[in-house]
Amino acid sequence: MSCIPSDLFLADTEEKYLVPYAVAPEYPQAILTLLQKTKPDFLHLQNDFEVQAISRLREQVEALGVKLFLPASDTVENCIDKYKSYNIWSQAGIKVPETIMLHTPEDLKLAFETFGPKVWVRAVTGGGGRWALPTDNFDFGKLWIDRFQGWGECTAAACLTSQSITWLSIWYEGELVVAQTRRRRSWNFGNRTLSGVTGITGVAETCSDTIVDQVAQDSILAIDPKPHGIFGVDMTYDQQGWPNPTEINIGRFFTTHYFFTKAGLNMPEIYSNIALEEKFPTLDRKINPLPNGLVWIRGMDVEPVMTTVEEMEKMEQCQL
Repeated sequence: MSCIPSDLFLADTEEKYLVPYAVAPEYPQAILTLLQKTKPDFLHLQNDFEVQAISRLREQVEALGVKLFLPASDTVENCIDKYKSYNIWSQAGIKVPETIMLHTPEDLKLAFETFGPKVWVRAVTGGGGRWALPTDNFDFGKLWIDRFQGWGECTAAACLTSQSITWLSIWYEGELVVAQTRRRRSWNFGNRTLSGVTGITGVAETCSDTIVDQVAQDSILAIDPKPHGIFGVDMTYDQQGWPNPTEINIGRFFTTHYFFTKAGLNMPEIYSNIALEEKFPTLDRKINPLPNGLVWIRGMDVEPVMTTVEEMEKMEQCQL
Protein backbone atom coordinates (compact mmCIF):
# COMPACT_ATOMS: atom_id res chain seq x y z
CA MET A 1 0.00 0.00 0.00
CA SER A 2 1.09 3.57 -0.59
CA CYS A 3 -0.27 7.10 -0.44
CA ILE A 4 1.42 7.89 -3.76
CA PRO A 5 -0.36 6.36 -6.79
CA SER A 6 2.74 6.17 -8.99
CA ASP A 7 4.65 4.20 -6.33
CA LEU A 8 2.13 1.38 -6.67
CA PHE A 9 3.39 0.75 -10.21
CA LEU A 10 6.79 -0.06 -8.71
CA ALA A 11 5.43 -2.51 -6.14
CA ASP A 12 6.02 -6.17 -7.04
CA THR A 13 2.96 -7.41 -5.15
CA GLU A 14 -0.24 -9.26 -6.00
CA GLU A 15 -2.43 -6.64 -4.36
CA LYS A 16 -1.99 -2.86 -4.37
CA TYR A 17 -3.93 -0.32 -2.34
CA LEU A 18 -3.91 3.47 -2.32
CA VAL A 19 -4.34 4.96 1.15
CA PRO A 20 -4.42 8.56 2.46
CA TYR A 21 -1.33 10.17 3.93
CA ALA A 22 -0.78 8.99 7.50
CA VAL A 23 -1.28 12.53 8.83
CA ALA A 24 -4.60 12.95 7.01
CA PRO A 25 -7.74 12.92 9.19
CA GLU A 26 -9.28 10.16 7.05
CA TYR A 27 -6.27 7.81 7.46
CA PRO A 28 -7.44 5.94 10.60
CA GLN A 29 -10.78 4.89 9.15
CA ALA A 30 -9.28 4.10 5.75
CA ILE A 31 -6.54 1.87 7.16
CA LEU A 32 -8.89 0.04 9.53
CA THR A 33 -11.31 -0.59 6.67
CA LEU A 34 -8.45 -1.91 4.53
CA LEU A 35 -7.20 -4.22 7.28
CA GLN A 36 -10.70 -5.54 7.85
CA LYS A 37 -10.98 -6.26 4.13
CA THR A 38 -7.58 -7.87 3.58
CA LYS A 39 -7.16 -9.57 6.98
CA PRO A 40 -3.33 -9.70 7.07
CA ASP A 41 -1.60 -11.72 9.79
CA PHE A 42 0.94 -8.99 10.47
CA LEU A 43 1.40 -5.27 9.74
CA HIS A 44 4.76 -3.51 9.40
CA LEU A 45 5.39 0.14 8.43
CA GLN A 46 8.46 1.80 6.94
CA ASN A 47 7.64 5.47 7.50
CA ASP A 48 7.81 7.52 10.71
CA PHE A 49 4.39 9.08 10.26
CA GLU A 50 2.75 5.72 9.57
CA VAL A 51 4.50 4.10 12.52
CA GLN A 52 3.10 6.85 14.73
CA ALA A 53 -0.38 6.65 13.22
CA ILE A 54 -0.61 2.86 13.61
CA SER A 55 0.86 3.03 17.10
CA ARG A 56 -2.02 5.30 18.06
CA LEU A 57 -4.46 2.79 16.51
CA ARG A 58 -2.82 -0.34 17.91
CA GLU A 59 -5.80 -1.50 19.98
CA GLN A 60 -8.18 -1.26 17.01
CA VAL A 61 -5.65 -2.93 14.71
CA GLU A 62 -5.00 -5.83 17.07
CA ALA A 63 -8.74 -6.22 17.68
CA LEU A 64 -9.00 -7.12 13.98
CA GLY A 65 -6.59 -10.00 14.55
CA VAL A 66 -3.61 -8.21 12.97
CA LYS A 67 -0.32 -8.66 14.81
CA LEU A 68 2.05 -5.76 15.46
CA PHE A 69 5.64 -5.73 16.69
CA LEU A 70 5.92 -2.15 17.87
CA PRO A 71 7.60 -0.47 20.84
CA ALA A 72 5.44 1.01 23.59
CA SER A 73 3.22 3.95 22.63
CA ASP A 74 5.20 6.47 24.72
CA THR A 75 8.43 5.20 23.18
CA VAL A 76 7.13 5.78 19.66
CA GLU A 77 6.02 9.32 20.54
CA ASN A 78 9.33 10.15 22.25
CA CYS A 79 11.37 8.90 19.30
CA ILE A 80 9.28 10.41 16.51
CA ASP A 81 9.70 13.81 18.23
CA LYS A 82 13.44 14.45 18.14
CA TYR A 83 13.25 17.23 20.71
CA LYS A 84 11.61 14.87 23.20
CA SER A 85 14.42 12.39 22.56
CA TYR A 86 16.99 15.11 23.10
CA ASN A 87 15.50 16.12 26.45
CA ILE A 88 15.41 12.52 27.68
CA TRP A 89 19.02 11.94 26.69
CA SER A 90 20.19 15.22 28.13
CA GLN A 91 18.51 14.49 31.48
CA ALA A 92 20.03 10.99 31.47
CA GLY A 93 23.54 12.44 31.12
CA ILE A 94 24.09 11.13 27.60
CA LYS A 95 26.33 13.37 25.52
CA VAL A 96 24.19 15.18 22.93
CA PRO A 97 24.58 18.47 21.05
CA GLU A 98 22.89 21.35 22.89
CA THR A 99 19.50 21.97 21.29
CA ILE A 100 16.67 24.49 21.63
CA MET A 101 13.19 24.71 20.11
CA LEU A 102 12.66 27.54 17.67
CA HIS A 103 9.33 29.21 18.36
CA THR A 104 10.35 32.72 17.31
CA PRO A 105 13.26 34.51 15.60
CA GLU A 106 14.44 35.47 19.09
CA ASP A 107 15.03 31.77 19.77
CA LEU A 108 17.15 31.55 16.64
CA LYS A 109 19.19 34.56 17.80
CA LEU A 110 19.71 32.82 21.13
CA ALA A 111 20.89 29.69 19.32
CA PHE A 112 23.54 31.67 17.43
CA GLU A 113 24.63 33.39 20.63
CA THR A 114 24.82 30.08 22.49
CA PHE A 115 26.07 27.61 19.87
CA GLY A 116 27.50 29.85 17.14
CA PRO A 117 29.07 30.76 14.86
CA LYS A 118 27.22 27.96 12.98
CA VAL A 119 24.03 26.17 14.03
CA TRP A 120 22.17 23.14 12.71
CA VAL A 121 18.46 23.69 12.02
CA ARG A 122 16.13 20.73 11.43
CA ALA A 123 12.50 19.66 11.72
CA VAL A 124 11.43 17.99 14.93
CA THR A 125 9.68 15.19 13.02
CA GLY A 126 10.27 13.39 9.74
CA GLY A 127 13.25 11.81 8.02
CA GLY A 128 15.41 12.46 4.99
CA GLY A 129 17.05 15.55 6.49
CA ARG A 130 13.69 17.35 6.60
CA TRP A 131 14.29 21.13 6.77
CA ALA A 132 17.94 20.50 7.67
CA LEU A 133 20.23 23.50 7.32
CA PRO A 134 23.69 24.25 8.69
CA THR A 135 24.09 28.03 8.66
CA ASP A 136 26.22 30.79 10.14
CA ASN A 137 23.82 33.51 8.91
CA PHE A 138 20.85 34.55 11.04
CA ASP A 139 18.94 36.19 8.18
CA PHE A 140 19.28 33.12 5.98
CA GLY A 141 18.22 30.86 8.86
CA LYS A 142 15.15 32.99 9.50
CA LEU A 143 14.17 33.00 5.81
CA TRP A 144 14.62 29.23 5.69
CA ILE A 145 12.26 28.65 8.62
CA ASP A 146 9.80 31.21 7.27
CA ARG A 147 9.79 29.38 3.94
CA PHE A 148 8.59 26.16 5.58
CA GLN A 149 6.41 27.90 8.17
CA GLY A 150 8.52 25.95 10.62
CA TRP A 151 8.41 28.09 13.75
CA GLY A 152 7.48 25.81 16.63
CA GLU A 153 8.26 22.73 14.56
CA CYS A 154 12.03 22.82 14.30
CA THR A 155 15.11 23.05 16.48
CA ALA A 156 18.57 24.58 16.38
CA ALA A 157 21.56 22.71 17.74
CA ALA A 158 25.30 22.97 18.00
CA CYS A 159 26.89 21.66 14.79
CA LEU A 160 28.65 18.31 14.90
CA THR A 161 30.94 16.80 12.24
CA SER A 162 29.75 15.18 9.02
CA GLN A 163 30.69 11.69 10.23
CA SER A 164 27.71 9.52 11.18
CA ILE A 165 27.01 5.93 12.22
CA THR A 166 23.87 3.87 12.85
CA TRP A 167 23.19 0.96 15.23
CA LEU A 168 20.20 -1.06 13.98
CA SER A 169 18.69 -3.40 16.57
CA ILE A 170 15.76 -5.71 17.30
CA TRP A 171 14.55 -6.21 20.88
CA TYR A 172 11.96 -8.46 22.46
CA GLU A 173 10.39 -7.50 25.79
CA GLY A 174 13.54 -5.82 27.04
CA GLU A 175 16.05 -8.36 25.69
CA LEU A 176 18.35 -7.57 22.80
CA VAL A 177 17.90 -10.05 19.94
CA VAL A 178 20.45 -8.69 17.47
CA ALA A 179 22.21 -5.45 16.54
CA GLN A 180 24.48 -4.45 13.67
CA THR A 181 26.48 -1.25 13.16
CA ARG A 182 26.83 0.53 9.84
CA ARG A 183 29.03 3.53 9.12
CA ARG A 184 27.83 5.95 6.43
CA ARG A 185 30.63 6.82 4.03
CA SER A 186 28.46 9.12 1.90
CA TRP A 187 24.94 10.32 1.13
CA ASN A 188 23.53 9.91 -2.36
CA PHE A 189 22.84 13.30 -3.98
CA GLY A 190 24.19 15.11 -0.92
CA ASN A 191 25.69 17.78 -3.17
CA ARG A 192 22.16 18.76 -4.20
CA THR A 193 21.04 19.85 -0.76
CA LEU A 194 22.14 22.71 1.45
CA SER A 195 22.65 20.38 4.40
CA GLY A 196 24.43 17.59 2.52
CA VAL A 197 21.87 15.18 4.04
CA THR A 198 19.30 13.39 1.88
CA GLY A 199 18.25 10.35 3.88
CA ILE A 200 19.56 8.19 1.01
CA THR A 201 22.76 6.43 2.04
CA GLY A 202 25.05 6.10 -0.96
CA VAL A 203 27.93 4.11 0.49
CA ALA A 204 27.71 2.21 3.78
CA GLU A 205 30.22 0.05 5.64
CA THR A 206 29.84 -2.59 8.33
CA CYS A 207 31.90 -1.83 11.41
CA SER A 208 32.05 -2.37 15.15
CA ASP A 209 33.02 -0.16 18.07
CA THR A 210 32.35 -0.91 21.73
CA ILE A 211 31.80 2.79 22.45
CA VAL A 212 29.13 3.00 19.74
CA ASP A 213 27.54 -0.19 21.10
CA GLN A 214 27.34 1.29 24.59
CA VAL A 215 26.12 4.74 23.54
CA ALA A 216 23.41 3.14 21.39
CA GLN A 217 22.19 0.90 24.18
CA ASP A 218 22.30 3.72 26.73
CA SER A 219 20.29 5.90 24.35
CA ILE A 220 17.64 3.22 23.86
CA LEU A 221 17.33 2.30 27.52
CA ALA A 222 17.07 5.95 28.56
CA ILE A 223 13.92 6.21 26.44
CA ASP A 224 12.53 2.73 27.10
CA PRO A 225 13.71 0.47 29.94
CA LYS A 226 11.99 -2.49 28.23
CA PRO A 227 12.63 -2.09 24.47
CA HIS A 228 10.44 -4.08 22.11
CA GLY A 229 10.70 -4.03 18.33
CA ILE A 230 13.08 -2.15 16.03
CA PHE A 231 15.36 0.63 17.29
CA GLY A 232 17.79 2.27 14.85
CA VAL A 233 20.04 4.72 16.70
CA ASP A 234 21.55 7.42 14.47
CA MET A 235 24.70 8.96 15.91
CA THR A 236 26.91 11.78 14.68
CA TYR A 237 30.47 12.33 15.89
CA ASP A 238 31.38 15.57 17.64
CA GLN A 239 34.68 17.41 17.26
CA GLN A 240 36.16 15.26 20.05
CA GLY A 241 35.34 12.04 18.18
CA TRP A 242 32.46 10.95 20.44
CA PRO A 243 29.25 9.55 18.90
CA ASN A 244 26.24 11.69 19.89
CA PRO A 245 22.75 10.21 19.40
CA THR A 246 20.68 12.46 17.16
CA GLU A 247 17.55 10.34 16.70
CA ILE A 248 16.12 6.84 16.95
CA ASN A 249 14.39 5.49 13.86
CA ILE A 250 11.66 3.67 15.71
CA GLY A 251 9.61 0.67 14.64
CA ARG A 252 11.16 0.50 11.16
CA PHE A 253 14.31 -0.51 9.32
CA PHE A 254 16.59 1.93 7.58
CA THR A 255 16.56 1.91 3.77
CA THR A 256 19.78 -0.12 3.41
CA HIS A 257 18.69 -3.11 5.50
CA TYR A 258 19.06 -5.35 2.42
CA PHE A 259 22.81 -4.74 2.77
CA PHE A 260 22.80 -6.81 5.95
CA THR A 261 20.59 -9.47 4.37
CA LYS A 262 22.93 -9.81 1.40
CA ALA A 263 25.86 -10.07 3.81
CA GLY A 264 24.16 -12.90 5.72
CA LEU A 265 22.13 -11.17 8.45
CA ASN A 266 18.46 -11.11 7.41
CA MET A 267 17.00 -8.80 10.04
CA PRO A 268 13.55 -8.50 8.39
CA GLU A 269 13.28 -12.30 8.48
CA ILE A 270 14.33 -12.38 12.14
CA TYR A 271 11.83 -9.65 12.92
CA SER A 272 8.98 -11.36 11.06
CA ASN A 273 9.70 -14.76 12.61
CA ILE A 274 9.52 -13.25 16.08
CA ALA A 275 6.35 -11.31 15.32
CA LEU A 276 4.49 -14.22 13.71
CA GLU A 277 5.82 -17.27 15.54
CA GLU A 278 8.00 -16.04 18.44
CA LYS A 279 10.82 -17.88 16.69
CA PHE A 280 14.23 -16.51 17.66
CA PRO A 281 17.52 -16.76 15.76
CA THR A 282 20.62 -18.67 16.80
CA LEU A 283 23.56 -16.31 16.40
CA ASP A 284 27.24 -16.61 17.31
CA ARG A 285 27.12 -12.96 18.39
CA LYS A 286 24.13 -10.75 19.14
CA ILE A 287 26.05 -7.53 18.54
CA ASN A 288 27.74 -6.98 15.18
CA PRO A 289 27.62 -10.57 13.87
CA LEU A 290 28.72 -9.42 10.40
CA PRO A 291 32.41 -8.93 9.57
CA ASN A 292 33.81 -5.41 9.50
CA GLY A 293 34.70 -3.78 6.23
CA LEU A 294 31.85 -4.87 3.98
CA VAL A 295 30.70 -2.02 1.75
CA TRP A 296 27.29 -1.43 0.15
CA ILE A 297 27.11 0.96 -2.81
CA ARG A 298 23.78 2.32 -4.07
CA GLY A 299 22.84 4.46 -7.02
CA MET A 300 19.74 5.37 -9.00
CA ASP A 301 18.24 2.89 -11.47
CA VAL A 302 21.02 0.34 -10.82
CA GLU A 303 21.23 -2.70 -8.57
CA PRO A 304 23.21 -2.12 -5.35
CA VAL A 305 26.67 -3.68 -5.16
CA MET A 306 28.42 -5.22 -2.17
CA THR A 307 32.20 -5.07 -1.98
CA THR A 308 34.90 -4.49 0.65
CA VAL A 309 36.87 -1.58 2.03
CA GLU A 310 40.01 -3.04 0.45
CA GLU A 311 38.42 -3.07 -3.01
CA MET A 312 37.16 0.48 -2.48
CA GLU A 313 40.64 1.67 -1.57
CA LYS A 314 42.12 -0.01 -4.64
CA MET A 315 39.58 1.76 -6.83
CA GLU A 316 40.31 5.12 -5.20
CA GLN A 317 44.00 4.72 -6.10
CA CYS A 318 43.22 4.14 -9.78
CA GLN A 319 42.59 7.78 -10.63
CA LEU A 320 44.47 8.85 -13.78
